[in-house]
Amino acid sequence: MEATKKHFLSDMSVMLGRSMRHIIRSMDTIITVTIMPIAFMLLFVYVFGGAIQTGTDNYVNYLLPGILLIAIASGISYTGYRLFIDVQRGIIERFNSMPIARSTVLWGHVLTSLISNAISVIVIILVALIMGFRSSAGVLSWLAVAGMLALFTLALTWIAVIAGLSAKSADGVSAFSYPVIFLPFISSAFVPTETMPLVVRIFAENQPVTSIVEAIRALLSGQPVGNNIWIALAWCLGILVVAYLFAIRTYKRKVS
Repeated sequence: MEATKKHFLSDMSVMLGRSMRHIIRSMDTIITVTIMPIAFMLLFVYVFGGAIQTGTDNYVNYLLPGILLIAIASGISYTGYRLFIDVQRGIIERFNSMPIARSTVLWGHVLTSLISNAISVIVIILVALIMGFRSSAGVLSWLAVAGMLALFTLALTWIAVIAGLSAKSADGVSAFSYPVIFLPFISSAFVPTETMPLVVRIFAENQPVTSIVEAIRALLSGQPVGNNIWIALAWCLGILVVAYLFAIRTYKRKVS
């Protein structure tokens, strides 16, 4: 046990490298988590943007936070799928029969999700800059945005871990991500919630994505964030803690 703890970091490095190689070799993953969000951004800015009234002259600035959340929501679906494949092929059992720290099997997938989504976010922001995105945010505001996106990624990734460990089929593990990807479309990510019908507006203003989008948008534009940042943090931390506890419980039951 002592040797297992001592080699935790080296075990983690091996698991992380294994998962990252799967990402790099998967063209489908790269297209879904990077190309598709960029295509959405191009579509909304250059096709729909002229007809959407957001109260700002720069629609790319308004749109970018929502596009980043869609990219992350798309990316975490692959975490669940790859974990499901590991379970079905008996790879989880094989790893747990070896003298390695058991938790590194899950953390390898989780850290891969964090790194791959961070790369995707950076690429999308670079494309947004080319399209006209401009920010007056300082270093602290950018760090706050990075922290918020990292928390959002971790919260969704642990939900994906639950799906990957619990699903009975590949279709089942993929299905959990659809509501997550769809949530930004019923939020203030693309249009102000004031333009929505009452029932839709109530839902949009009280679901987690809207507060996260509004907080990131305010940070990037150098505006006061108000209570949105605390609401966003509460959502992200609450989901993260609950999902983590359920994921660990599911994992222990799976390997016991």
